[in-house]
Amino acid sequence: MKKTKIRAAAVQFAVIADVSANLLTCLRMIDEAAKHKPDVMVLPEFVNHIAWYENAEHCYRVAVSLDDEFIQGIANKAKEHNCYIKINVTLKRENGKVSGTNILFDQAGDIVGVNDKQILMGNENNFLEKATEIAPILSTDIGDVGMYACMDGVIPEVARALAVRRPQILLNSLNSFAHDEASLHIPVRAAENKVYVVAANKVGSLVPEEMREAVAAKLKIDPSFLEGAGESQIVAPDGKVLAKAPKKGEAVVFADIEVDFADNKLRPDGTDIFTSRRPELYKPIGNAPKDNKKKVGAENLLVGVIQVSGAVLSESKGQGKEAIDEAKKYVAEAESNQVKLIVLPELFHLKENDNEMIRALQSVMKDSLVVTSIVEDNQHVGVMFNKNQILLKQPQLHYSERHAWSKLGNELNIFDTEWGRVAIIVGNDSIYPETFRLAALQDAEVVCVPTMILETWETEFGFKERAAENRMNLIVASKKDSGIYAITEDFTLWTEWKNRPFDGNINVPVVTMAHDGLTTAVIHPAASVNKMVSHRTDVLNGRPWELASPIVS
Repeated sequence: MKKTKIRAAAVQFAVIADVSANLLTCLRMIDEAAKHKPDVMVLPEFVNHIAWYENAEHCYRVAVSLDDEFIQGIANKAKEHNCYIKINVTLKRENGKVSGTNILFDQAGDIVGVNDKQILMGNENNFLEKATEIAPILSTDIGDVGMYACMDGVIPEVARALAVRRPQILLNSLNSFAHDEASLHIPVRAAENKVYVVAANKVGSLVPEEMREAVAAKLKIDPSFLEGAGESQIVAPDGKVLAKAPKKGEAVVFADIEVDFADNKLRPDGTDIFTSRRPELYKPIGNAPKDNKKKVGAENLLVGVIQVSGAVLSESKGQGKEAIDEAKKYVAEAESNQVKLIVLPELFHLKENDNEMIRALQSVMKDSLVVTSIVEDNQHVGVMFNKNQILLKQPQLHYSERHAWSKLGNELNIFDTEWGRVAIIVGNDSIYPETFRLAALQDAEVVCVPTMILETWETEFGFKERAAENRMNLIVASKKDSGIYAITEDFTLWTEWKNRPFDGNINVPVVTMAHDGLTTAVIHPAASVNKMVSHRTDVLNGRPWELASPIVS
């Protein structure tokens, strides 16, 4: 019989270049975590050996086997403490190969699940083999569970391919020095999929201590950043962090969770985030990457977002002209400041006044482009127009209870401007990571999002994540909490950063939150071309497209 309430624990500690010593550390920390009587505990990634190898033979030699002393030691502890334990190790495979592998032990000490890491980060590509099979959903008495590791959680596909098969809990083991793991990539996977995430990261040096200075010099970062970033955490389906460890030092954090809470997939407006998905539209995500020659946009572009005041945005039909007049004033202000792209919230003007709104704004436009949404032929449609005509139309793609009347479009459209390639993601479509992926796969550099934000996580880390994981600039306009999300020009590890020193965050956009009226900021369309986060690790083309069938079918 499945439990409806369980206790989960995340365990963080350091690992060194000694397999036997690391086993003792694992056993000691498992005992420490067991004092809190968890039903499941998660340990970090690569707990058998520090993730640094002299050569392929060395990598194989320090890897473990499913029947060896290391694995049996963990199994015995699972049985001793009557607890599920999830670990990640480098695992010996046939023909001298090695994989980064997640393993789940049940309360009897039996292995009930094994799956390999799907996306390798940097130097891992030189030694480890990627997964060739879709990660399973494991049915246990603590709920249905999925497993992934570190870089698998930095882009959306791995967690999404698990989540669409309706697990309640995702278990993530990390070996990361990036501070944006804890602030961004870990919690967003919980919120966007409405599942629990239990994530355990390392602390301590991530390379042999005697090599830290030399490796840091090659990475072009301060040696102090070559440590596990800690902040192991447990996140609820609404994105709330229930427990979080410190950045440094061994720690055990735990939380009691209501497993069934993760079965509720409804948005505040009643939209089910999974039944409203459109897998038939997502087919390009499962296609092999193409090495297209990308057109490069402008290095810098001044853009604006207009937040029309709350009073004007009332549902009173008579307020429509007031909203239009207010927007017209701010568009004129934007033009005088040489803003090139302006985004307004969806249907800000009330849908009965579409033509009046466009004509009014065009009357003060000169060189800028304006984006908002209208109703056309019973469709909710995002539009981009200049002073003369509509240049881009984007129908709503996903069913939304908020716009249940709208017919749905069947493709994401793109428009090339002189300063970059633009997509519009309208309304409720902004909660689906797949929508932004479709834009990235068409080389969009700037995405305009006229929407109505309904959940805290969207602004806390949702839009930041969409900008980061796709390496594109977002301009988000809503009744409130609008913002401009500019990706940073400095991004790829192992390269020299010119505009900012490395501060522990690899890929967090610069966010300008909006106030009522016009808010402006500079974005970087040209920076979108670079999607290479580290050696042989591309956040778009490196997605596990071969394993995407749960997403696209």
